[in-house]
Amino acid sequence: MNRTATAKSTAKPIPPMPAKRAAIAKAKPIPPLQAKRAAIAKAKAIAEDVPANIGSTPATRFRGDADIFGRLVEDHDRHRALLAMISATHGHSPERERLFMELVREIKGHAAAEEQALWSSVLRNPETTEDARHAVGEHKEMDKMLADLAARDMASPGWLRRFAALRDEYLHHIREEEQEQFVAAQKHLSDSDVRYMRQVFNRRKKEEKAGATIEKKLQK
Repeated sequence: MNRTATAKSTAKPIPPMPAKRAAIAKAKPIPPLQAKRAAIAKAKAIAEDVPANIGSTPATRFRGDADIFGRLVEDHDRHRALLAMISATHGHSPERERLFMELVREIKGHAAAEEQALWSSVLRNPETTEDARHAVGEHKEMDKMLADLAARDMASPGWLRRFAALRDEYLHHIREEEQEQFVAAQKHLSDSDVRYMRQVFNRRKKEEKAGATIEKKLQK
């Protein structure tokens, strides 16, 4: 008998992890409350002294599966904070200008990344095509409203009123995405769709935000 031979292991082999669980394990999302706090902190970094009172947000179970949509929802909370902070500014102040410019770049970068990473997949499924078209259509409307605000004097009495209209429209848009469209989409997204979204969103968001331009165009 060869004394150098090792004893046969009695440990049971670990079964392979299902594909979807494996994908989630590789990109485990930040817990929702922690992600929300991080999103607000990023907005506060633009103007530390301006309050960011975004109020309560829908319960996580009504914002789509956090394992799938957590990164997108984190951006939404950052946008909620920026909108609240702009509402708390006055006149053509440096804080209002910085926050508005950041909001424009954030929304443009987020929308472009979301369209490629998520809505392009949703668009291919006949059961969810309309949701994708609706979301993309609202992104285009946001672009027009942002361009209109950028073309107007921030110190004018009507600017904040027009901004309030944009804020309400955008909050409605992201609430609808979280509570309806994400929930509907996740029923049809394949494991490869989810992996694609994770691989594409952050890269595309960074690229689009860096290259975003502040268009100025008055709307009728």
